[in-house]
Amino acid sequence: MAKEGNLEAPTRHALDWQNPDFYNEDKCLDELERIFDICHGCRRCVSLCGAFPTLFDLVDESSTMEVDGVDKKDYWKVVDQCYMCDLCYMTKCPYTPPHAWNLDFPHTMLRAKAIKFKKGEVGTAEKFLASTDVHGSFAGIPIVVQAVNAINKTETARSILESVAGVDKNAWLPALATQKFRSSAPDAKASKEVDGEKTPGKVAIFSTCYINYNEPGIGHDLLKILDHNDIPYVLVEKEKCCGMPKLELGDLDSVKQSKEANIPVLAQYAKDGFAIMAAVPSCALMFKQEIPLMFPDCTDTQLVKEAMWDPFEYFMARKRDGLLKTEFPQALGNVSYQIPCHGRVQNIGKKTEEMLKMIPDTEINTIERCSGHAGTYGVKKGSHDMAMKIGKPVFKAMATMKDGSKPDFISSDCPLGGHHIAQGFEVNGLGAPELNHPLTLVRKAYGLK
Repeated sequence: MAKEGNLEAPTRHALDWQNPDFYNEDKCLDELERIFDICHGCRRCVSLCGAFPTLFDLVDESSTMEVDGVDKKDYWKVVDQCYMCDLCYMTKCPYTPPHAWNLDFPHTMLRAKAIKFKKGEVGTAEKFLASTDVHGSFAGIPIVVQAVNAINKTETARSILESVAGVDKNAWLPALATQKFRSSAPDAKASKEVDGEKTPGKVAIFSTCYINYNEPGIGHDLLKILDHNDIPYVLVEKEKCCGMPKLELGDLDSVKQSKEANIPVLAQYAKDGFAIMAAVPSCALMFKQEIPLMFPDCTDTQLVKEAMWDPFEYFMARKRDGLLKTEFPQALGNVSYQIPCHGRVQNIGKKTEEMLKMIPDTEINTIERCSGHAGTYGVKKGSHDMAMKIGKPVFKAMATMKDGSKPDFISSDCPLGGHHIAQGFEVNGLGAPELNHPLTLVRKAYGLK
């Protein structure tokens, strides 16, 4: 007898993406119909993103007011609105495995996106946007960086970028760094490894494309915190994009290429007893969940999964080991902090909030809701406005502390999401608090320069 909903935590099945049936469009559409019918009868996820309102509008406007009245060609409208945040699976859906209905909305959307990609229906502009290593190849070249950053701020250039690359002219875009993180990171000050019961005593840093090419300051703040806590670190010998932008596009063969470049390198660090750390939640999630689900039988992939840490997950485990410094001489005042979706999906709890709350004379206003940015979704011409609409409740909730005062800082573990929130503040006239990554806030609270 089927239960109405799960009383157990959701479990994830491996992604059977190398099975030829995975790319069978008719079978995929049949599965979409089955899932859409369940979603239509539930509607708990209507407020999460654009995918569910799109689906429910299609149903309500059909001749039967049921899923069987929706033209299957219109299913793709729903697929295009899903940006793989995973929140429906993790926080809302009562029918995920181990429930008998076995509903996995995001990975079914991923299957549909993979079919669309295989059919050649993803444009060159979208492919380019997802090629973060290509964008970053210009970082660190002073004259080129200055020229590109200056040009990208002009209205003419943004209009051209919108028409050629599909980047909304009003969307915030990151600047290229004048120095890459990987080429400017100093050697660790500490050399003595002190293992804790819960934590390895040395860290290997997976830089991530964004921190390496766009905001190396976040990476430097992480290194300063590690130095301050006498934790030796190294940067991984070499790295390629984690593959998340390609996954969101449905380009699973490119994800495999990234896996084949990264996993052998990272697995050696895992075998050598390092905690592997990625300061961008989406990148950590790729190694903790998506790649392991794509390659469940790869021993090295599973080793990396177990060795991968979010920075604040590591710091709070380090505190429980009695090995984290907890004296913070610098108060931060009012901080409005957003937990990004890909941080929540890691199932690590509110570790960033936990550390920020340790800072004396500092008030934390924590918001658990999607900012709407979601990688390339937030910058594309066809979805930027929707991304701003999805994020509006977050912007408004972060604009006022619980006592009615205004925040001094706004922050998110997701750097792109943080900038999206800052733009939301500007567009909606909510004030101009300083945007700082949580690692930057902790570095300041420690009194480090």
